[in-house]
Amino acid sequence: MASIDNPDTDTPAGVHVDKSTGADAPADTADVAAQAEARAVTEAALFAAFGGVRGMVETTVPGLVFVAIYTVNRDIKTSAVAALVLSVVMGAARLARRDTLKHAFSGVFGVAFGAVFAMMSGNAKNFYLPGMLYTLGLAIAYLVSAALGFPLLGLILGPVFRENLSWRKRNPGRLKAYTKASWAWGLILLAKSAILFPLYWWGNATQLGWVKVALGIPPFLLSVYLTWIFLVKAPPPIDVIAEMEAAEKAKKTGASAP
Repeated sequence: MASIDNPDTDTPAGVHVDKSTGADAPADTADVAAQAEARAVTEAALFAAFGGVRGMVETTVPGLVFVAIYTVNRDIKTSAVAALVLSVVMGAARLARRDTLKHAFSGVFGVAFGAVFAMMSGNAKNFYLPGMLYTLGLAIAYLVSAALGFPLLGLILGPVFRENLSWRKRNPGRLKAYTKASWAWGLILLAKSAILFPLYWWGNATQLGWVKVALGIPPFLLSVYLTWIFLVKAPPPIDVIAEMEAAEKAKKTGASAP
């Protein structure tokens, strides 16, 4: 092994020489690998929680179909039915793949409410109103929960990371990250609402429809990206599920011991 007393001596590959302490230290390969794994796990969990790329497509395409058909024929019923049928087909495809019911039905119900509302009112802009109200309500929920110190994003992602509510008391670094992310989601969704509602009140249906389609994916991606940034810099989650399983196993082992 190279001598650490001589700074000019060649150092073996993969070993970092800390000249200030005069001690060999392993390279940061393990730390880098752990950080990369944490980033990958966080990214996968985020996209799983929010539906992933497929969820973005399913959220955007029915509205695109509605506004495209309505732009051509100005027929609310045809446009609404086409969007609804497409949404049902995509939901059925999720069920066939044994996907979660939440992702399978949330889009269908949203499109169904919009389709019925538009046809009953005779106003094509009302196809988008339920989704707009949902977005505004969600923005307010994110902001209020963050202000109260009980961020909504922690409630959503806690079970995904198997930490449940441990971030509330046992992991202040993650509480801070969830609070920042909830502020980000709330402000981004609020900005989206600030663009769409004036178009609903003073614009026409095609203007509203195309702008809403354009604002479908980018704000979502920005919110997910900021959440990812905050969480990968936060302490790792405390796996309370594993803790409970270990405690249960220990309890059974103790009970079975003579």
